[in-house]
Amino acid sequence: MTEFTTNLKPIASFCGKCNCGCPQLFVDGSAPVERRVVLTDDFGQRVQMSADQFSSLVEDAKAGRLDAVIRA
Repeated sequence: MTEFTTNLKPIASFCGKCNCGCPQLFVDGSAPVERRVVLTDDFGQRVQMSADQFSSLVEDAKAGRLDAVIRA
């Protein structure tokens, strides 16, 4: 398991309509390039990805390809 770093720069919080915490987006400048973008959830888990991978996710969201998730 990867050790958590403390060099996380907060970028955004994604708050829903619950009182259980908020998923957050960070950039970890000290992480390897392929793991610099960090998404955390309100359950203590995290996903690390490259800026290119995150860019692809954002592009899909903007194009509406992820809209089915909010209707599920």
